[in-house]
Amino acid sequence: MAQVWQKWRWDGLGLSIAGLCLLHCLITTVLLTIFATAGGLLLNPMIHEVGLGLAILLGVLALGKGFRAHGLFMPAFIGALGIGMMGGALTLPHGTMEIALTVIGVVFLGLGHLLNHRARR
Repeated sequence: MAQVWQKWRWDGLGLSIAGLCLLHCLITTVLLTIFATAGGLLLNPMIHEVGLGLAILLGVLALGKGFRAHGLFMPAFIGALGIGMMGGALTLPHGTMEIALTVIGVVFLGLGHLLNHRARR
């Protein structure tokens, strides 16, 4: 059981955070459509900045450790591309493009973590 935790520790945490981010983005979009007043709370820039900081930290830890273990660039490259998209989305005004770029970035980051995990098997 300890070996399973060792293999999944950082990538599992990274995938979990990516999933939470994706849920946040999708739920925020739905709530904005339904409850315009709730958008002010959920669109607080601090939430996005902290989320990006966590994504960068976990990405560096998990993808970096995976690269050292298996030596493959692709998982780290795809994960970094996703983080870049998420960071780029922070520069856009809130709206459809910001949400789309964030969601696509989260999907790329999650894919990077998944590829990293598969390469470490």
